[in-house]
Amino acid sequence: MKVQFLGAAGTVTGSKTLIESDNGTRILVDCGLFQGGKLLRSFNWNPLSVLPSTIDYVLLTHGHLDHCGWLPRLVNEGFDGKIFCTGPTKSISNLILQDSAKIQEEEAEKANKEHYSKHDPAEPLYTVEQADKVLPYFKVIAIDTPFELEE
Repeated sequence: MKVQFLGAAGTVTGSKTLIESDNGTRILVDCGLFQGGKLLRSFNWNPLSVLPSTIDYVLLTHGHLDHCGWLPRLVNEGFDGKIFCTGPTKSISNLILQDSAKIQEEEAEKANKEHYSKHDPAEPLYTVEQADKVLPYFKVIAIDTPFELEE
């Protein structure tokens, strides 16, 4: 088994931990946004060091933005597996992702209107439409109930 920290190393945000089993199954534990200062937030624009299409599953521990906020990018960049989480985590994550996308769209619109971004045009990290595309990937699991990954 191999473990690779793709986020939250040296900081407490942007949680992403890749676990690869001996048979090659790849599981991403959490898929969060980096939050905080400008430098940390800039990490959100970096591609993962592995192709999202090579990740089989996401295990989502809870619905905070620093644990679920990069899911729209993951899906948009090719992830096509299942996202396992509890029912409350699914509900909270959906709300968090919608809110995050809306804020990002509004900030990009404002930056373009007021011409204060170094990017031309300024764009959101992901859109509300991209956040909507994450929901079908969720598979709810019961709290305190062991489950097997589908292979």
